[in-house]
Amino acid sequence: MFIPRNLLEDKLRQILADDIGQGDVTVAAVIPSNLNVKAEVVAKEDGVVAGIEEATFFAETLGLTVKAKVSDGEKIKNRQVLMQISGDAQTILSVERTMLNLLSRMSGIATKTRTLTERLKKAKVKAKIAATRKSAPGLLYFDKKAVVIGSGDPHRLHLDDMILIKDNHLAIVGSVEEAVKKAKANASFTKKIEVEVTNVEDALKATKVGADIVMFDNFSPKQAKEASQALKKAGFGSVLLEVSGGIIGDNLMQYAKANVDIISMGEITNSVKALDISLEILKN
Repeated sequence: MFIPRNLLEDKLRQILADDIGQGDVTVAAVIPSNLNVKAEVVAKEDGVVAGIEEATFFAETLGLTVKAKVSDGEKIKNRQVLMQISGDAQTILSVERTMLNLLSRMSGIATKTRTLTERLKKAKVKAKIAATRKSAPGLLYFDKKAVVIGSGDPHRLHLDDMILIKDNHLAIVGSVEEAVKKAKANASFTKKIEVEVTNVEDALKATKVGADIVMFDNFSPKQAKEASQALKKAGFGSVLLEVSGGIIGDNLMQYAKANVDIISMGEITNSVKALDISLEILKN
């Protein structure tokens, strides 16, 4: 994933502005100006690192010198040095928490995603882990990129990526068939159409009128497997099948064995445990 540097800088500066308010009063009170120091960013637990590119760029735009010791996607160990930073002490201390929050969250997402994708790979199933749009406001780009770094699929990045017809759309339109027909008539031919269904009957209806992807919403593993078999038997084996809702690490493999293509999991972004990472000023 890539966005132009000026747009990335805008996102990062907004996050910093939210944290810094009218200025760091602690730094202003106790840290002298024009003092240069050195610091290290250190992992406090094992995991998969993500956000190094963003943290490096962020620090450099603020006039700091950075030497990254690892690259995004690498497995890291407890007490491993991730970055070395030097420059103005007031700046380093004022941006410390913003930088660490980004690194810790992205690394937590990448670590969780990599753990789950490796489980699927080891089991030799075709299903892929995908993210949802359940993300912290303002952090969607960073969360999705962390999923990609962790070897997962970002799924939809924005509402304009694809047509995803969900239960509330259907409640207004009235039926799966009508919703898909409207989508095909009013949207670009380049947009894929996905439909969220809650039973096998609607899954069959969606595929018959041209849905590209069918999402089994809140199906049990057994129900997902039965629906997959029903679609294959009806001749819709080429339609992508996604399962979503209530899927966590503990039941992942049960869903993976249901012969689905995509397993979308909100927990890899909306309730992920941040990786423990700290910044330590080096004494002269």
